[in-house]
Amino acid sequence: MSKNVEAILTRYQHRRERLIDMLLAIQDADGYISDSSVHVLANGLNLSPLDVRETLSFYHFLHDEPAGEHKIYLADTVIARMNGYEDVREALEKATGCEFGSVSANGRFGLYDTHCIGLSDQEPAMLVDGIPFTRLTPDKARTLIAALNAGVSPASLANPKGLAADSLAYIEELVESNIRQSGPVFFSDAIDVDTVIRDVVTQLPAEIIDATSTSKLRGRGGAGFSAGLKWRLCYDAVGSEKYVICNADEGEPGTFKDRVILTHAPEQVFAGMIIGGYATGAKEGIIYLRYEYRFLVEYLEKTLQSLRERNLLGKAIGGNTGFDFDIRIQLGAGAYICGDESALIESCEGKRGTPRVKPPFPVHQGYLGCPTAVNNVETLANVTRIFEKGARWYEAMGTSESAGTRLISVSGDVDKAGIYEIEWGISLKDVLETVGARNPRVVQVSGPSGECVSAAKDGNRVFSYKDLSCNGSLMVFSYERNLLDIVRQFIHFFMEESCGICVPCRAGNVELHNKISLIIEGRAVEQDLDEIIAWSKIIRGASRCGLGTTSPKPILTSLSAFPEEYHKKLVTQSGPLLASFDLNEALEGYAIATEALMDDTGADQATEVSK
Repeated sequence: MSKNVEAILTRYQHRRERLIDMLLAIQDADGYISDSSVHVLANGLNLSPLDVRETLSFYHFLHDEPAGEHKIYLADTVIARMNGYEDVREALEKATGCEFGSVSANGRFGLYDTHCIGLSDQEPAMLVDGIPFTRLTPDKARTLIAALNAGVSPASLANPKGLAADSLAYIEELVESNIRQSGPVFFSDAIDVDTVIRDVVTQLPAEIIDATSTSKLRGRGGAGFSAGLKWRLCYDAVGSEKYVICNADEGEPGTFKDRVILTHAPEQVFAGMIIGGYATGAKEGIIYLRYEYRFLVEYLEKTLQSLRERNLLGKAIGGNTGFDFDIRIQLGAGAYICGDESALIESCEGKRGTPRVKPPFPVHQGYLGCPTAVNNVETLANVTRIFEKGARWYEAMGTSESAGTRLISVSGDVDKAGIYEIEWGISLKDVLETVGARNPRVVQVSGPSGECVSAAKDGNRVFSYKDLSCNGSLMVFSYERNLLDIVRQFIHFFMEESCGICVPCRAGNVELHNKISLIIEGRAVEQDLDEIIAWSKIIRGASRCGLGTTSPKPILTSLSAFPEEYHKKLVTQSGPLLASFDLNEALEGYAIATEALMDDTGADQATEVSK
């Protein structure tokens, strides 16, 4: 085992920032990351074992003890629970002989919960050794486990045709793309990226930045910051080394558009990174790919190699001897918080994905302390189309403040779940009609961190940065769904995914979850609602990153859109105690302690203590 770790250290040149790659490689080889491996890694990287464990313990898909020959992660999401999740979960437990969160007695299976894995249009879904299985039923789950028990590999089960893992056909064999509506930017006409890049590198970086600004392209990751301005700030920043990072950590529940872009237009994304590298003066690009999309790695690596062979990556790109640039893939290890650009940078450096305090901003001090431009997958794909068609062409679409188009991932109570390209300015009502919404009542725009709106009351609202600034997820819920249960699941998601560094976020989300549970149980009074609002202000105002500033939104926006759902569950307070206070529960611990004391020291001492 020691020699194996030493070989992995050598492969990654003993670079501390590649720690996550090393941990994943060790786990792939040994099944888990042992204490002895931690010590060898620490020595090889000039770190303490605690430094290594600090990273190891942070990520969901890393294990420091045996986790099963086959690691099964079943996605526990709102959408999955609408489509038979509980039955599939039960079938998996019976078939493997172990409960979730444990390993089977024979060591063959480890069952684990996980959050959204980017397959909300085809859930229930799970990952088995990193390979996705979708549209699960109890029968399908039992059949899969029986085959694994018989020695069939997950790869063979998912890919019975034996397609090459670096091919598009292989990806399509594993998961559906469900492109329902393409448009002028995505999935229609292929882009001649060779011509685009060779043309770009004949211009000045300032001209590229100006054109990007002229297009009015704004970031598609959620914040909506001007792409041109970000590149200008990075270009102007002091530093000989600069970086471009593509944020492919698509973790917002209900979002899967970036997966489909990387499947059907990877060159369009990589070309956007190359253009960004030229504009900012960067020589290296990193695509941070969430672990859940690990099945895309070989396909993406093949795409990168093709670009190198065509002189579009590497040295003297496009014949410009002053422009060298290459891209590497950095695999994540399971942490929603790494969608935050500064947390993502920390993860790229092999550390915990803890958001940084800003300023300084990444454009001034990012990866390895150098100026860094972080852009979303969809943003970079837009860039390539802009430099094919022209900035004015792009700027002419959409609205005055929201140029271009927008990709949305649609799931829930709809006839046609999948990917839609819409033009900014379209109404919610028109989108719901397009996707075949079934008896829609509630629409969750931009995932849990976005806005809960009413299909009936808000149908005339439009998608734009001034109104519904959708970051890619659209979940539709019919009148048959329990809104408060959905809200509670969203709050639970934030509670689990908080990095824990900010007390208001770490503790506040737990309290919000407790409050929404009290409301659902019919044990809350008006004061509880008042406290939710007061605590939400503290959480949003005192958290250092986007998770904390948005985590109360599932309650706040649903309370605004559907106040009757909350108020009908409230009870009237009688007496000095809140309805939520359970005297028997409060005294339960005392009773247990007293009983234990009597068993250990006798009734006389217990009586004395009670006095």
